[in-house]
This record gives sequence, C-alpha cells and structure tokens, in this order.
Amino acid sequence: MSESVYRVTELVGSSTESSEKAAQSAIETAARTLRDLRVAEVVKLDMTIEDGKVVRYRTRLNLSFKYESE
Repeated sequence: MSESVYRVTELVGSSTESSEKAAQSAIETAARTLRDLRVAEVVKLDMTIEDGKVVRYRTRLNLSFKYESE
C-alpha cells in the first residue's frame, strides 16, 4: 500500500459576481501551477461594501494538493 503526503495552503479569491465565482477563480488560478489538487474547504466568506452596496465578494479557501513521489 502506498503512502501519500498532502499540503494544505490558504487561498483568497475575489469576484464582483459572487462568492462561488471568487472560489472558482482561486482554484483555477492555483491549478495553473499546482498539480493533483484534491479538496477545497471554504473557511470564510466576506464582502467589500461601498456606498451601502456590495462591490466585491471574497472567499478564503484551504486547498490541498498531493506531493509527488519520486
């Protein structure tokens, strides 16, 4: 049975559309340079407000990926 090691790193994505789009943006950006992404856990959601209106959504994620073995 093979053993695996995973790293968990924190990301923050942002979007003017929704929290879901913010999470998607963070994952898609990370996927450009990281391989074998496994699980994304939403840790925190928040929004930026200007003049009483939401102008940006932010999603903080813990993202895990597998270390490559030799």
